[in-house]
Amino acid sequence: MSIIEQISTSLNKIRPSLQADGGDVELVSFDEADGTAKVRLTGMCAGCPMAAYTLKEGIEAEVKKDIPQVKRVEAV
Repeated sequence: MSIIEQISTSLNKIRPSLQADGGDVELVSFDEADGTAKVRLTGMCAGCPMAAYTLKEGIEAEVKKDIPQVKRVEAV
């Protein structure tokens, strides 16, 4: 399984809780050189004041736990 597929699988575990609040997340890219996964928050997540918290404490924490090659998750 490629790193992109692994990240997508990890995001799929998080997705239901985001969708329950009217939002979602999609993988935009992964930079293997520095370990940065770039994601796009959509729906209600895009304008939510808690989006930064959700990104770091929810999405980034889960993805980094599942895939050690991911060092950082950033929103674009």
